Amino acid sequence: MKLKLVKYFALFSIVITLTSCGVVTKNYQEIELTEQQNETLYRDVETQDTNTIADIKWDEFFTDDKLKELIQKGLDNNYDLQNAILQISSAENILKQHKLAYLPSLDFTPSATYNKTSQNSLNLPSNVNINLETTTISLGFSTNWEIEIWGKLTAAKRSAQASWLQSVAAQNAVRTALISTIAETYYALLALDKQLEITQQTIAIREQTVETLRALMEAGSVTGADVVQAESNLYEAQVSVPDLEKTIRELENALCVLTAQPLQKIERNTFDEQVLEVEVETGIPALLLSRRPDVQAAEQNFRSAFELTNVAKASFYPSLRLSTGAGGISALTTRTLFDPTSVFVNLVGGLTQPIFQRGQLRTNHRNAKINQQQAWNNFEKTLLIAGQEVTNALYALESSIEKQEIRAKQIDALEQAVDYRMDLLQYSSYTTYTDVLLAEQSLIGAQLAGVQDKLQEFNALIELYRSLGGGWQ
Repeated sequence: MKLKLVKYFALFSIVITLTSCGVVTKNYQEIELTEQQNETLYRDVETQDTNTIADIKWDEFFTDDKLKELIQKGLDNNYDLQNAILQISSAENILKQHKLAYLPSLDFTPSATYNKTSQNSLNLPSNVNINLETTTISLGFSTNWEIEIWGKLTAAKRSAQASWLQSVAAQNAVRTALISTIAETYYALLALDKQLEITQQTIAIREQTVETLRALMEAGSVTGADVVQAESNLYEAQVSVPDLEKTIRELENALCVLTAQPLQKIERNTFDEQVLEVEVETGIPALLLSRRPDVQAAEQNFRSAFELTNVAKASFYPSLRLSTGAGGISALTTRTLFDPTSVFVNLVGGLTQPIFQRGQLRTNHRNAKINQQQAWNNFEKTLLIAGQEVTNALYALESSIEKQEIRAKQIDALEQAVDYRMDLLQYSSYTTYTDVLLAEQSLIGAQLAGVQDKLQEFNALIELYRSLGGGWQ
């Protein structure tokens, strides 16, 4: 009879499992961009080419050896990146736990029970003598096992797996952001070096100008006011040096923090040596799903929420559980403890159908669906921001190149203007030092702006590389 009950119970479980899987829970469908998204995600960019600069490894994209050393130090030591890696380990532990949810729990439960019964509580004749004290020794195991029926355990495992993949993508996002931040800070430092160099050259020129004007004043060609004005112009250039040196020191410290090393001088090359020659290829927007880490993380976050909705829905249905299980050996004396007749088994299994849970299951399901919709909204927002960043980087790159072409012409014209003004000042009366001063100020301003234009090109290339998902592979 017991054997028949076990068979019927097993058959019932198999039937429920086969007929219910895939009915209660839904299968996740991989996200694909629509045709409209592929056409409009990048503004004013039309391409069907799948080649993208994101495929280039970071140590090939950047050519400066000092920069590559800094980036490698950052990847090895940066604290944010280390924490992101630890987060992956945490998510992996949770995933392993969910994979074991299909198995029963097993506990070792040894016990010793002493019991003394009151003689007055027993309705027995006075001449009956029984043992009122007993000691029971038990060495057993207990178990608890929920059988998978509606896909709840599977959905929970898939949610944990998506969370693990999200943590991996988040780590990759930290990695690519770290690479771009180190590179941008490095180039900003080189740009400041160049601006300091231009300023020091300007100081040397203005010192020479002061000496020239003093000689011209003695010859009666200029007045003392011109000399004083030249001296003031010299001091204006000199006073900007401390600010530049302060900013340079701050950027060096920032690079030390990014690479997790003691604050120190950063070894670097010069701004004029820098070259970032890559063929600009964006690829189609759909590649962002596989290339860009934050988009991947957002998708996995949605997938985790999707599976948790499955878990909440499956909670409405009966659960098949071996709710109490015990087995082992038990006896009143240690002498008979290991006797075959001391073996005991106690198994209780059954279905549990939720009927009234004070609205908890329905609330959990509704909130799970809300969380799923929020995760989807965040995914679409992340994708839209990715398209924005790619588009902005492309436009910034184009505008920086256009500005450099114009700026080169401006600087050439201003250099000629300064030379002409100085010649006129020395050999004729057709100009004044004020005119020379204005031309010099315009020239140094254009030279400093030219450095910023080149820096804008570097930053735009780095941002385009990052926004397309480059650097983490």
